[in-house]
Amino acid sequence: MVITKSRLVLGATAVTLSTIAFTSLGIHSRGQALFKASPKELVDEVWQVVQRQYVDGTFNQVDWQAVRKEYLSKSYSNQQEAYKSIREMLKKLEDPYTRFMTPEEFKSMQVETSGELIGIGITLSQDEKTKKLVVIAPIEDTPAFKAGLLSKDIILQIDGKSTKGMDTNQAVSLIRGEAGTKVTLLIERNGQQKQFQIPRARIEIHPVKYSQKQTPIGNIGYIRLNQFSANAGKEMQSAIKDLESKKVTGYILDLRGNPGGLLFSSVEIARMWLDKGTIVSTIDRRGEQEREVANGRALTNKPLVVLVNKGSASASEILSGALQDNKRALLVGTQTFGKGLVQSVRPLEDGSGMAVTIAKYHTPNGRDINKHGIDPDVTVNLTDAQLQELWLRERDKLATSADPQFAKAVEVLGKQAAVKDASTPAKN
Repeated sequence: MVITKSRLVLGATAVTLSTIAFTSLGIHSRGQALFKASPKELVDEVWQVVQRQYVDGTFNQVDWQAVRKEYLSKSYSNQQEAYKSIREMLKKLEDPYTRFMTPEEFKSMQVETSGELIGIGITLSQDEKTKKLVVIAPIEDTPAFKAGLLSKDIILQIDGKSTKGMDTNQAVSLIRGEAGTKVTLLIERNGQQKQFQIPRARIEIHPVKYSQKQTPIGNIGYIRLNQFSANAGKEMQSAIKDLESKKVTGYILDLRGNPGGLLFSSVEIARMWLDKGTIVSTIDRRGEQEREVANGRALTNKPLVVLVNKGSASASEILSGALQDNKRALLVGTQTFGKGLVQSVRPLEDGSGMAVTIAKYHTPNGRDINKHGIDPDVTVNLTDAQLQELWLRERDKLATSADPQFAKAVEVLGKQAAVKDASTPAKN
């Protein structure tokens, strides 16, 4: 299976709610369409893409040929009517990650790869069973993050309008808006409802933050990766090289709340930590596999611990699964989100675009983590009160001894370092 890596995005980054409909893609679009397809031609183009590429050859038990006949028998007087039918058509697959984007939404998605967006900064998905709109994770230091939204929050209303029966595209159109305006969300968390009024803002995103930390086990490197955007690999490389020059004894890689992003970015970063071994396998509907492997160019072989939680999704799960299966790192925290699907994003003839689920992925040991997620090697649960304190009220405590998951990671890293030292032959 040939994969155009610049067009692949992992499923958990379904939609980020912003003026720029964020999916971290790095796509080269056609800009203006070469010609303006007729509405009916556009409907058929979308149908053909699904027909050729969709991951499930049964189309989730939908008679896809009958769908084509139904929608091509209609008359369309303008593009908006075609857009409505396309969304209806794709909804029959019951796959929230196969979706259509208007030209404005598609262009906005591309602009995000510059590292800047306008919006509230949350990644949104639709629960496959309940069809409810669910927050995958707020992007760190964005208005949604500062307001207190958390992973797994269910959005019940947007500015007073019920989200029942609403798909992610409709939610995006209601939530996005001009910088400086506000949107009101009613969310459900642990059976209780809470209202948030969140300002929209211009957001500049740097995916990597890092620092040296003095701990009981010595000087360690701490790297926080917020998302797998197009520039994440470059920033990660700089972070590791700088920390290596400072002679750190080991690393803690923090993927908590990282909702995912580009497939190639997760592979690129995995190669910085792994010298050999499989990173991920993607499997299409014909069962053909594309394996990504390490290339012998790891930047460090020092002990590594990875922090994960329920907001660690898709690309985060590829990276943490690869490091865990290859015994390169131990995972500390809680079970991850559980999204093991890959989308291809492509432009359409009139300047609009679509994402279609084309494959699922397995970890090196063949684990299909879709819906289950990855279990950490060492589980450290946080109470709701601890989550609120660490991630919202007292952010300066994050990645300190007052952060129970980080403290356990330091302890685990110390044991790894001790084992490594014991197995290293003494020099005479």
